[in-house]
Amino acid sequence: MAESKKYEVTVSVQARYVEDQSAPEDSRFVFAYTVTIVNTGSVPAQLISRHWIIRDAQNAEQQVRGLGVVGQQPLLKTGERFEYTSGCALNTPVGTMRGSYQMVAEDGTQFEADIPEFTLAMPRVLH
Repeated sequence: MAESKKYEVTVSVQARYVEDQSAPEDSRFVFAYTVTIVNTGSVPAQLISRHWIIRDAQNAEQQVRGLGVVGQQPLLKTGERFEYTSGCALNTPVGTMRGSYQMVAEDGTQFEADIPEFTLAMPRVLH
């Protein structure tokens, strides 16, 4: 297998607006997102840490770094998946998130798994 496929993790995200935790009158818009991480490479790899870049509609940016996800550092064998749900609050009804997971393969090689940018949007705000 090619070296580029040896260390590969695929990340997909589904986001939703959490109306009962939001307060639009106070500029508080809460979103939940479910992340699915799949080891599509040929070696087991462990998620060590995360880096998120969160941007609201006014272009205000937050960067979040931390160990693991939801208190875990999952080890994924080839073909295994890990799914979790988390959330964030914005000051605007629309925003975006993107980032990366820092991974360590079983052989000690460190690599990043990109989290593609996704949109956070209150229903009926975007066309």
